[in-house]
Amino acid sequence: MRNLVLLLWLCAGTALAGTQVKVPSNTLMRLPVASNTLQLERLEVADQATLMIPATLTELRIGQLLMGRDARIGVAPSDQPLRLVVEDADIGPGAWISAKGAAGTHTRPATPGREISLKLHKLTFESLTLDVRGGQGSPGYAGLGGAHGKPGGCTWGQASAGYDGQDGTDGHDGAPGGNVVLEVPHHVEVERMQVLLDGGAGGAAGAAGRPGRGGAAKGCLLYGVDGAADGKPGQPGREGAAGRSGAVQVFRF
Repeated sequence: MRNLVLLLWLCAGTALAGTQVKVPSNTLMRLPVASNTLQLERLEVADQATLMIPATLTELRIGQLLMGRDARIGVAPSDQPLRLVVEDADIGPGAWISAKGAAGTHTRPATPGREISLKLHKLTFESLTLDVRGGQGSPGYAGLGGAHGKPGGCTWGQASAGYDGQDGTDGHDGAPGGNVVLEVPHHVEVERMQVLLDGGAGGAAGAAGRPGRGGAAKGCLLYGVDGAADGKPGQPGREGAAGRSGAVQVFRF
């Protein structure tokens, strides 16, 4: 059974090898591959279409790459670098290859931009943006509100003060930007490419807890009970720091 599962897994990874993939205009498609390497004869991402590359893929080789106007290739976050080798690329205006890190949440930390190694043997393009910015840091927790005081009785007792609100926690730091290695022919004007390397913004500060209300004044037939003071509000947390920027290296051949 174990050998059969392994065989099926290998077949799934090689099913697209040597084939052509096209993403029609204004649609989104996830590359259906489970292995870590893939080779395609031709990949076309039409105008305003998006191709998603799964995190498991670490090497993609393409014979001919066509990207239309505002076409996008989205790369899922991963701590494994992605090697992308293209023999012949024709890229339209507004095209993006995005490998941004994911923003943090209360249940998981932010992830850094994915490291990409991109080799283009032949390239015709109007504009191209490589985006490996880090994810925004996780937000801080809001402080809990203070409990309200209790009113006094008419014959005995005293109103109690409201409780103080708790402090908010600090936001977490943003994740670092990814690193890019770009290999292009010597005549390619890499200055027309835009590479976004910024680290993620810091997580938002946790809000201060609200103060509890003091026990209310209570008017009685014989006498009245004074109200108690409200609690104090908590202090807000601090915003997290921005993540460090990534780096880009350009090699010409």
